[in-house]
Amino acid sequence: MPPMPPVPPPPDDSGPPAPSLSLAEVEATARAAHAGQTDKAGRPYAEHLRAVAEGVRRRGGDEEQIAAAWLHDAVEDDALTEEWLAEAPLSRRTKDIVLALTKRAGEPPEAYAARILATPGARLVKEADLAHNADPARLAVLDGATRTRLTEKYTRMRALLGQG
Repeated sequence: MPPMPPVPPPPDDSGPPAPSLSLAEVEATARAAHAGQTDKAGRPYAEHLRAVAEGVRRRGGDEEQIAAAWLHDAVEDDALTEEWLAEAPLSRRTKDIVLALTKRAGEPPEAYAARILATPGARLVKEADLAHNADPARLAVLDGATRTRLTEKYTRMRALLGQG
């Protein structure tokens, strides 16, 4: 019986990595998506996104988390669609973090916090988001009732996330 020919290796279908948006492109996309939007104090919303991205960087977050920080409110605010996110040239981890941080209508805070805690990398992004949202200088320009309501909301979420 003649020897069997060698089995060829399976085709390498991994190919080059799929193109991914750079952080500069993610930032530009987020700024464009939120153009004209302001925060509760009337400041351009992109200032919040920049502060959260910088907060993630200062806390040791990686590029995927920083990208998610730029996009963390995009789907929730209808600035970008879930379909856009699904098709975007971003890592699965970045997309998962953005979706974890996207609050759903009527969702209890406990369920929202549980989803964040269950998603690798999301807690750090939410920590940076909460830190900027609860910044006393930002809250000081709001009326007393809003300031009190938001302070209580952020304190509760930090507790649910085991942050204080």
